[in-house]
Amino acid sequence: MLSAFVSALKTPDLRKKILFTLGLVAIYRFGATMPSPGVAYTAVQQCIAEAGTGNDLLTVLNLFSGGALLQLSVFALGIMPYITASIIVQLLTVVIPRFEQLKKLGQAGQTKLTQYTRYLTIGLGILQSTAFLALAINGQLFQGCSVTDQIVPDRSALALITLVLTMTAGTAVVMWMGELITERGIGNGMSILIFTSIASRIPAEGKNILDTQGPVIFAIVCAIGLGIICAVVFVEQGQRRLPVQYAKRMIGRKMYGGTSTYLPLKVNQAGVIPVIFATSLLYLPTLIVQLISPTTVNADGTTVVSGWVQFLNVWVIDQGSWSHIVLYFALIIFFTYFYVGITFNPTERADELKKYGGFIPGIRPGRPTAEYLQYVLSRVTLPGSLYLGIVAILPNLFLEITGNGNNQNFPFGGTAVLIMVGVGLDTVKQIETQLMQRNYEGFLR
Repeated sequence: MLSAFVSALKTPDLRKKILFTLGLVAIYRFGATMPSPGVAYTAVQQCIAEAGTGNDLLTVLNLFSGGALLQLSVFALGIMPYITASIIVQLLTVVIPRFEQLKKLGQAGQTKLTQYTRYLTIGLGILQSTAFLALAINGQLFQGCSVTDQIVPDRSALALITLVLTMTAGTAVVMWMGELITERGIGNGMSILIFTSIASRIPAEGKNILDTQGPVIFAIVCAIGLGIICAVVFVEQGQRRLPVQYAKRMIGRKMYGGTSTYLPLKVNQAGVIPVIFATSLLYLPTLIVQLISPTTVNADGTTVVSGWVQFLNVWVIDQGSWSHIVLYFALIIFFTYFYVGITFNPTERADELKKYGGFIPGIRPGRPTAEYLQYVLSRVTLPGSLYLGIVAILPNLFLEITGNGNNQNFPFGGTAVLIMVGVGLDTVKQIETQLMQRNYEGFLR
């Protein structure tokens, strides 16, 4: 892997792409630390030091933004609105016939869907920036902070509108930079920005474990993290290769076909999407409880929490409970099968093979091939879903080891390690592919 980077730096055009990508990443991290206009930087830092956040949802979003969310910076929302918009548009292609037609049109249809995704990203950016600003003003962003009322000193309508527009514009700029990296740099721009945000949190979390738990626990966590990364790389590279044979065809005086290839089915066909879906669904009860806050006050002045709220807190919201872990694990398995089912259509793949004269040895073309693909896919998806579930619940299982108040601070579990390993492997593959193309050009000369 290191030799690929060294060779890439020696190639002039690849070196320009890598430096261009690193430059945009540096700008992104600079914007993630720059406070928005109207936000008191010293008050925010004091609140982070005193209270942090007790909201699990905000902790996850802060992880994806690289710590920019709690600082209310220009890039506070990060790339999450774009990811949410992309997932929504992708799911709508199954529901809305118009979107399904655009998906089948190829590049032109994909351009139109990308345009819809951008519009939806701006709308989500306005909604999320307004919500986070409201949480900062009413004290729910930093629970227990003594200077919450000083975070946004000027609360006039003009100042608040300026803050919302600044954060929304920051989301648009981040989206634009991600597309620039995809077009002119190396790798997928959006994925690289997420990778940068998550990686920037690892040194701080590691130092926190070292300071609070000591060097022995820190060494154990590092060893466990290295083992998890190796296991994730092994599974992410795993695939079931179905042999495909193409029949010989005579077109004019030339013989075409007769080649043998394979159809790869990855073990983790769904990627990290099922984990994101399950996480978002399990955080809905937390949002409902925080927004409604259903409590009653007795005659003696004591506050009583409703029974259904206590049930949600104990059995669903508490991430250390076994009921929450089992429910989380089951939702990941369900969403893995669901997402693979809507993204991989065995019938369409069988029709494509039949159209181009391909067939799986021993399987008749057409419907038998589709049934065989569905059979193999369901068998391959099972270990993939179990793998995703195990990696996702690791922060819950290691909550006591790290000693953190929130399990999402475990730096080598959940969506963080899945995204980092996936993006790293994809980027290295793209660099090696481009190096191979240039080596072939030199060999042919």
